[in-house]
Amino acid sequence: MIQSFDIAIVGGGMVGLTLAAALEHTDLRVAVIEGSEPSPELTPVPDIRVSALNRASEHVFKNLGIWEGILRRRVAQYRYMDVWEKDSFSRIQFDSDSLGQPDLGHIVENRVIQLAALERVRQLSHVTLLMPSRCQSLAIGENEVWLTLDRGESLTAKLVIGADGSQSWVRQQQDIPLTHWDYGHHAIVATVKTSDPHHQTARQIFTPDGPLAFLPLSEPDLCSIVWSTDPNKAEALMDMDPQQFCQHLASEFDCRLGLCELVSERAVIPLKMRYARDFVSERVALVGDAAHTIHPLAGQGVNLGLLDAASLAQEITALWQQGKDIGIHRHLRPYERWRKAEAAKMIAAMQGIKDIFDGAFPVKKLFRGAGMVVMNQLPGVKQELMLRALGMRGTLPHLALSEEK
Repeated sequence: MIQSFDIAIVGGGMVGLTLAAALEHTDLRVAVIEGSEPSPELTPVPDIRVSALNRASEHVFKNLGIWEGILRRRVAQYRYMDVWEKDSFSRIQFDSDSLGQPDLGHIVENRVIQLAALERVRQLSHVTLLMPSRCQSLAIGENEVWLTLDRGESLTAKLVIGADGSQSWVRQQQDIPLTHWDYGHHAIVATVKTSDPHHQTARQIFTPDGPLAFLPLSEPDLCSIVWSTDPNKAEALMDMDPQQFCQHLASEFDCRLGLCELVSERAVIPLKMRYARDFVSERVALVGDAAHTIHPLAGQGVNLGLLDAASLAQEITALWQQGKDIGIHRHLRPYERWRKAEAAKMIAAMQGIKDIFDGAFPVKKLFRGAGMVVMNQLPGVKQELMLRALGMRGTLPHLALSEEK
């Protein structure tokens, strides 16, 4: 039997499910295709894959009825940020009170976000979840797309959306080229227990080998680490026993939170910039990591993807209200122009920060230090920088502007 939908979202992770929820106020029939279902049981130790959600993402989730599900599971608010350079006087600090904000963001496990979004989507009559299920073939017709699944099912849709991550199957099926480069870093992620409490502070040190972040979790002595370093050093660190690893970790972090204890497994992730040449083609659109990936040093990757979802939903809703075909390339071009521009700005910003802190050349280090000292003493500059990081500047979709009353 062939099922007919208006939209097929390939990928039921954080971004794909957010997009499905954002289409609630249309009568569009939506299918979400996802290869695996997340375990609903949270372990005492948080998962090692976490995201830093900014204010824009919080507004999106509140407006879609997802935020309550996140709060009910597990979330860590952070109110302060401390950034410095190793063996230097360079330092800059941020706090929520100076911005008139309740916090600077939230650290949330990716699975918690996915579970909360999945819970909400299951309440929506316009969405059909095909989970677990994987796509096997995709064929673009004049008026619809044909998809076959590994369970033997077939379906048609007016629009297929690739929300299936950095190795996007949808993008590959369309032969959409990528602009990409290797950041020369691998990121080690893990959860650690520290002898000193984190006091709701996100901390990041820039070292000659790359940035190391300690992100506060819900327990006062638990942090999620993201240690970006060159691949050879990452391999050596992964080969160390837990005690030796933690000794190196505390030393690299200037022992700012005292001694560390590894309380989770470690994982290593190669870091690459990816930027799809096309975010849309005839009857196909890309969102999130399927369209772009960036360096995690500012924790903006997931926020960028969630804004893609909210933006595309806004454009699709406008097309639906006007009675237009939601899958035609020219109708999807406003979304592409909007989000390609935002992604390009973020990619350039992340590369700029990485380049600034690359290397330990004394003169360059001196200028970095002077620049950070000046920035730390100029409230207007600091405020603007933080408001942009919070997602409170730029061209935002309606869902991200504020919580609807």
